[in-house]
Amino acid sequence: MRYAAGNMIPTALPMCSLAYDSAARVPCWIGETEAAVFAFSTRLGGTSARPYDSLNLGRSTGDDPDAVTENRRLLLDRLGLDPERLATAGQIHGVRAVRVSGPMLHPDCDALVTTIPGLSLAVTAADCLPIVCIAPGAVAVAHSGWRGTAAGMPRSVLEAVCAAADVGPEQVHCHLGPSIRLCCYRVGDDVAKAFPDMASVRIDGAWHVDLATAARVQLIQSGVRPEHVADVAQCTACHPDRYFSHRRDAGMTGRLWAVAALRDHRTRGTIHGERV
Repeated sequence: MRYAAGNMIPTALPMCSLAYDSAARVPCWIGETEAAVFAFSTRLGGTSARPYDSLNLGRSTGDDPDAVTENRRLLLDRLGLDPERLATAGQIHGVRAVRVSGPMLHPDCDALVTTIPGLSLAVTAADCLPIVCIAPGAVAVAHSGWRGTAAGMPRSVLEAVCAAADVGPEQVHCHLGPSIRLCCYRVGDDVAKAFPDMASVRIDGAWHVDLATAARVQLIQSGVRPEHVADVAQCTACHPDRYFSHRRDAGMTGRLWAVAALRDHRTRGTIHGERV
């Protein structure tokens, strides 16, 4: 591939501190702090049949609903979280972030934030960028596709978690999950124009967009410390063995999750085989 002169994407991005456990029954990227647990799922370790094989977590697909329910239980059990205490988003490719206090489907939003221990938050994606934000006393998750990213979703979820935690952005840690990356995200002129030069690049005569770079720029410009923005640097379209990809699979595919929760120390679960 050839990159247009003067329009290179920086390669020295901070690497995510998440750990990927390929040997687990349900492989995923897991991050832990004393106060929170969060993860980005893969397509591995579930019960769904093709083309949703196997850990499809999205109910908006044509998958068997019972399989999706079991897949969600498997992942949440893996994280030591209660499947009955789950809040999800009715995503619309927008920038609305909702503060939630109980388990349910919250319509017409693309980000969730909470200060309630033990309440799990989840958003789905299958190329769009999932974001997790961790602040003292609050967690948030966001779904940020090209429309949401261009309209300011990374900034919106950051503002929501700062308001919930009553802290400044310098105290927030943000994690960028698996998504379609610059190598595979070919777009038209109209989409490319919605992104800063650092995140839109001409490759072999066509525009390509990097959602993760655009999100990172927004977060840092909004006050997050550069060293507090971490990225798993995984392209969903490049890895059919590990991730679902809406573009690669022409829409016939499953959905991944970004999930986060504040620890509820009144309950017990296991992560990596240890009590939490």
